[in-house]
Amino acid sequence: MLTEETIRKGHPKIMTSTSSSSSNSIIFSFVAFLLLISSFSTTVLSEHTLKGSSQNLPANQTFRPKQELLKLKKIRSYLKKINKPAVKTIQSPDGDLIDCVLSHLQPAFDHPQLKGMKPLEPPKRPKANDSMNEMKESLQLWTVSGELCPEGTVPIRRTTEKDVLRTSSFRRFGRKIRRGVRHDTLSNDHEHAVAFVNGDQYYGAKASINVWTPRVTDQYEFSLSQLWVISGTFGNDLNTIEAGWQVSPELYGDNYPRFFTYWTTDAYQATGCYNLLCSGFVQTNNRIAMGAAISPRSNVNARQFDIGIMIWKDPKHGHWWLEFGSGLLVGYWPDFLFSHLRRHASMIQFGGEIVNSRSTGYHTSTQMGSGHFADEGFGKASYFRNLQVVDWDNNLIPLSNLHLLADHPNCYDIRAGKNNVWGNYFYYGGPGRNSRCP
Repeated sequence: MLTEETIRKGHPKIMTSTSSSSSNSIIFSFVAFLLLISSFSTTVLSEHTLKGSSQNLPANQTFRPKQELLKLKKIRSYLKKINKPAVKTIQSPDGDLIDCVLSHLQPAFDHPQLKGMKPLEPPKRPKANDSMNEMKESLQLWTVSGELCPEGTVPIRRTTEKDVLRTSSFRRFGRKIRRGVRHDTLSNDHEHAVAFVNGDQYYGAKASINVWTPRVTDQYEFSLSQLWVISGTFGNDLNTIEAGWQVSPELYGDNYPRFFTYWTTDAYQATGCYNLLCSGFVQTNNRIAMGAAISPRSNVNARQFDIGIMIWKDPKHGHWWLEFGSGLLVGYWPDFLFSHLRRHASMIQFGGEIVNSRSTGYHTSTQMGSGHFADEGFGKASYFRNLQVVDWDNNLIPLSNLHLLADHPNCYDIRAGKNNVWGNYFYYGGPGRNSRCP
């Protein structure tokens, strides 16, 4: 996400982004015969595969049984809390397990202010005044068999020990790396190509996002395409609501594009999380699973697929609702989770973001969007179309004064346009490392 500092200093076509770099720590795990060596205070592992992980400890890595047992105990306690009892489980073709959990038992209702409550009825949808064309929609891979969760339940992607053990920090599992606002924004590892509007009061946003499978070259990098609903200063009180698709090997263990959400009220410090990995977001839909793989996906010079995302503030109760696709209400973020967003948003952003860890000493080859630059156009470059915001009277309206920013335009760029079919739109993305992006 871009910052106020970025926007002040940014050229209309070039931005300087802000974020902090994250260090990649070695992931510890457990060998099956742990008890056989527990009499030793420390042991060196050289050959044994970590339990629940595909990685091995280096030959000179010290292994401490007591610490690892404690860590395993904490992980299993967390999994017991986050994985709720299922009335039915559906196996997805990609290996995911989708648990159908009774609505009132979902993680949201662990929150003190939601205990004992039930999901709200659907709100009044924003009024649209357009005639935009429809593209072929993508939905989710776990639903291809036609099997769905029963009414009265919500589908939740099961979190496994492998998921937790992949993370660079167990304490930060399910959360974005904490990022402070820097002045030397060109030195950070998060890179963007985005369009944004600010300077007004916004009560929601909508866009259709082209879905691809960008290559992510490092386990601790990601590539995402999303919209941000933002309020507050860009200090520790930053509030955001985010939704879109992402490829994140660390979080999901594969390279599928997955539908995701995120929220924070303190600039990614202690509040918020991805999807349903903490209490907060209340899901109301039995057909959409947070974090599940999206299918089908687009290919170069072939049929294009996209997903519709809309986030808006319910005028009656003040909660922020999420819609996926053509009218599928997914659920809502209760207004009490937020400070500034209790009133309205002050900025809306649309676009792509990647992490460039420079793990090989060079700029990453992780792709953004389709991996093609914006000027390659439809069928090659990824797009956002039908960009709209929600006004104070719950109307969807076209954007005015749209700004474009790309902090590393030789690696990833952006180009916008407007017509009667797609309304406000833009192409964005790129391949990462190339002759102009060393």
